[in-house]
Amino acid sequence: MVTTNRQDVTKPAGRLPRNVWALSWVSFFNDTATEMSYWLLPQFLVGVLGAGPMVFGLIEGAAETVSSFARLLSGWLSDRFRTRKPLVAAGYTAANIVKPFLAVAASWGQVFWIRFTDRAAKGFRGAPRDALLADSVSPSQRGSAFGLRQAMDTAGALLGPLAALALLPVFSGKVRAVFWLAAIPGAVAILLAWLAVSEVRTVGAVRETARQVPGQSVGEVRESPRASVWNQRLTLMMVAVGLFSLGNSSDLFLILRAQNLGVRAALAPGLGLLFNLVYTSLSWPAGKLSDRVPRRILVVLGYFIYAAVYLGFSLSRGTQLVWVLFAVYGTYYALTEGVLRAWIADLVPSASRGSVYGVFNWLAGVATFPASLMAGWLWRHYSPSTPFFVSALLSCAAAALLLLA
Repeated sequence: MVTTNRQDVTKPAGRLPRNVWALSWVSFFNDTATEMSYWLLPQFLVGVLGAGPMVFGLIEGAAETVSSFARLLSGWLSDRFRTRKPLVAAGYTAANIVKPFLAVAASWGQVFWIRFTDRAAKGFRGAPRDALLADSVSPSQRGSAFGLRQAMDTAGALLGPLAALALLPVFSGKVRAVFWLAAIPGAVAILLAWLAVSEVRTVGAVRETARQVPGQSVGEVRESPRASVWNQRLTLMMVAVGLFSLGNSSDLFLILRAQNLGVRAALAPGLGLLFNLVYTSLSWPAGKLSDRVPRRILVVLGYFIYAAVYLGFSLSRGTQLVWVLFAVYGTYYALTEGVLRAWIADLVPSASRGSVYGVFNWLAGVATFPASLMAGWLWRHYSPSTPFFVSALLSCAAAALLLLA
């Protein structure tokens, strides 16, 4: 293995390389900036700009769709030119330059284009970042590395809503002021992405795939750089992810449902705070656990938890369960986000990881557009509980399919 910064990616378990920590801190500050604004968007769009549920579906669905296509492109580029850091840093830069413009948005159409650009930049950095992270560690540390980055990401998502809750009273409830202040952690993320993250280039992946790590099957170990990337196990995983994503509409619908059940709009950042507290606390432990048990089992469990949460939102008739459901929802994310990416690294050699991560994120993202539009349509033409019931059914179907992986 050859690295441009002489990093040793075969360090013993428990000592993650500096690059993993650098990428994790970038995620922390970036998500702090994002979440300071994200949980205020429903209040901003409804109370200030006069938008409705269908607009949420359009904005978030289009934003996630362009994000998924950007991941597909950047993943391919990172494999084609064997460089990942510039794509990662450029994505963080573009996203944090455009986000402060929410403070001057005068219509939901302007919010649409700001979110569109922000999510496109997020997508552009996603696949190369995941590939760079996987290249930076030994096979026995993959779950831990992805879990740490996810934990730091959600720690930022925890600080973001907390900052929004603290700042709103200071500025008499003016959300535009909070949007401006979100530019500060965004600027820190940009600087760290360019100055602290290092490129790690690998030549082949023979040494990675010649040894078995906890949670891998024999079939995974035999996979080599010269073998077909799209093995049966990986293909089945991708199909399950696509099926699940067809019911995984924007999380803004959870906020709308909470408000529909009686939770005050001003408490929306508090819901985000609770969700991200659980997500942050469990992400790294879940990643470490996936280095010791089959990652598939944790993902299946996460999908069933998702189904239970959405069924709870469908059946609830008051505010009693809302806070509990948001807390449990964080468990689903902790069990799936980083673990799925570590599982892909088990199945795919380094030379193809950027492209496969791009396809993975593309599948998840491209389904978000119809999922969000469908959720908005079901909400409007049937009832607010209907889209959550449909999502629960699709999640159970995806979990059953993954049991075959």
